[in-house]
Parts: sequence; structure tokens; C-alpha cells
Amino acid sequence: MRGRAIRITSRIVFLVCGLVSLLTDVPYALLRGVDLPVQSEWVLFFVVLAALGVFSVVVALLPRSWLAKVCNKDRDDEHLFIAPLKLLGACAAISYLVAVGAYFAPHSWNLDPQFMLALCPLYIVKMTFDPAPILIFLLLAPMNGAVYGSLGLTLSCAWFAFRKRV
Repeated sequence: MRGRAIRITSRIVFLVCGLVSLLTDVPYALLRGVDLPVQSEWVLFFVVLAALGVFSVVVALLPRSWLAKVCNKDRDDEHLFIAPLKLLGACAAISYLVAVGAYFAPHSWNLDPQFMLALCPLYIVKMTFDPAPILIFLLLAPMNGAVYGSLGLTLSCAWFAFRKRV
């Protein structure tokens, strides 16, 4: 019963993180780099966010037997979902803290906008208007956490898939 709960929870979290990554990708797709407050490689952000989002959604929707085959694991192995979920949570927590830290960083630090866009994809919101702290804590930072959670999921799945093949 515990394994089933972990699988269901993992799939829901993977799906939510993937959809948030795709949703975060929308401003980059709509702006097309022209209206960004700074010159940036918007195409790179767009492609990476879209790839992370699509991969997370695919992992959430693939049958367990296919995931087990790709990851060189047994279909009933608990680590098939626990390890990616742990790395997803760690990446999401770190990204949440980075997003909150970037919001409260003094203006005298002169944070590089292109670097901050790579660390916090929704930093674009802070560059265009100054959101309220409650919006940062409850919406923007969790969305950044979900984007980097998708990155953690992707890295974990890649590690499972390629560790025995090399």
C-alpha cells in the first residue's frame, strides 16, 4: 500500500511540476525576446523550460513498466519513484529559497538580470513590476521551485537511465 501511495503522489507531483514549467515558459514565448527588460538569450530559456516541462509530463504519464525498462529497474522497485521525488524536492526547496533571496536582495547588489533569469525563471516578473511579498512567497517562489523540481526529476531519471550503461 505504501508503494502505491508513493507512486500516485510522485506522478501527481511530476505532472504539476511539468505543467508549471510549461506555464512559466509562456512569458518567454510571448515576449519573443523583444520586450524583455534586458538583452538575454530568450530562446535558450524557452527551449530549456519547454524541454523540462514536457519531460516531466511524459514521466508522469508513462506506464510504470516503460519507466522501469528505461531506468534499468524492476517494475516494483520503490527507488523508481522515491529517488526522483527526493531530488525533485531538494531542487525545489533550494530554488524556492533562491527566489525569495533574490526578491529581498538589496538593489545595491546589482544582480545580473540574465543570471537571475537562469536561476529564477519568474525573475522576469520582478524586473517588470515589483510584486508584493505575499505574491513572492505564495506564487512566484513555489513556481520557481516547481521548475527546478522538474530539473531535479530530469537529472534523477537520466542518472537512473545511464548509470549502468556506461
